[in-house]
Amino acid sequence: MKQFVDDFKQFALGGNLIETAVGLVMALATAALISALVENIVMPLVGTVFGAPDFTQLWVVTVNESEIRIGSFVTALLNFLGIALGVYLFVVRPWNAYRERVAKGQEAAPAAPPEEVVLLRQIRDALQTRT
Repeated sequence: MKQFVDDFKQFALGGNLIETAVGLVMALATAALISALVENIVMPLVGTVFGAPDFTQLWVVTVNESEIRIGSFVTALLNFLGIALGVYLFVVRPWNAYRERVAKGQEAAPAAPPEEVVLLRQIRDALQTRT
């Protein structure tokens, strides 16, 4: 039982769980921010073009007293595309640019040759000066 408790403490307080929790909280906050951007800025701009800030009341088809709301689906689709675009522009692209800068910084510094190569070069240089 003590081993179980110790293992659980390690799991619960370990870095991976904390990092995952922080990542999840940040993802939820980012999703809320981008949802607000889409709902309060993008969709009203769509409304200026089409006359309504969303399409929920457009394209409603009634069949046997059941309403098929095609406009609601179109609105949800536009919300999804807006959120996906926001995540791409504000999260994915900056992260990829950061990774490229880090990778270029690592490539700029050439790796030191192995010790064997250094010794072989010293031997070569010594032999060349003898003759």
